Amino acid sequence: MSAQNLLTLEGVHTHIGAYHILHGVDLNVPANQLTMLLGRNGAGKTTTLRTIMGLWHASQGRVTLAGRDITAAHTPDISRSGVAYVPENMGIFADLSVKENMLLAARGARSIDDIDTKRLEWIFDLFPAMKKFWNHPAGKLSGGQKQMLAVSRAIVEPRQLLLIDEPSKGLAPAIIQNMIAAFKALKEAQTTILLVEQNFNFARQLGDSVAVMDDGRVVHSGRMAELAEDETLQARLLGLSLKAHQ
Repeated sequence: MSAQNLLTLEGVHTHIGAYHILHGVDLNVPANQLTMLLGRNGAGKTTTLRTIMGLWHASQGRVTLAGRDITAAHTPDISRSGVAYVPENMGIFADLSVKENMLLAARGARSIDDIDTKRLEWIFDLFPAMKKFWNHPAGKLSGGQKQMLAVSRAIVEPRQLLLIDEPSKGLAPAIIQNMIAAFKALKEAQTTILLVEQNFNFARQLGDSVAVMDDGRVVHSGRMAELAEDETLQARLLGLSLKAHQ
């Protein structure tokens, strides 16, 4: 692993039952940057996140986090290593309040008083709705507020790495802008993020580096700014033009 990469995947294959989903994924996630993982539906992006998190295990290849081989590690061990995963379905507990959801995510806290007050205030600055609806059932929140809660849970404690699957999906434009501002603040706090996204304009505004997947492989990697400026490359890799997504 090169010094600047927090996470590295080398030749990773993943099978789910009889299905061979990942076909030798090579991926580098630089420390303290936001890496976008892009690709058409079914390209293997979510499977890549789930393999990193240990929810599915690689059948071949290696996953390395901060120099440690986590290929065969179990999900709780990976989580304790400082990795948080926000799945596409958000993974919140609908019957619990926002506060209770946050407390469950703070592994070392037995009560809300055990959570670092400054960190909570920082989260409230990122997502004011979390403070407003602190005692409300999470299931009563809007789609955008649920996504804010899912990200808030992931960052309630300092993490080495955030894995986030399509945070802008189904959100109104104003909420997307709020989410972009929050991720920019996380970047400024030197948080390493691997983010799957379909919204190319969202990706363009946030990504430092980018990897594009197709058919279970990474077929392009580089700087996000370079992909954003190259419409021919966008069309070839993703079947889109940035102009159509502004």
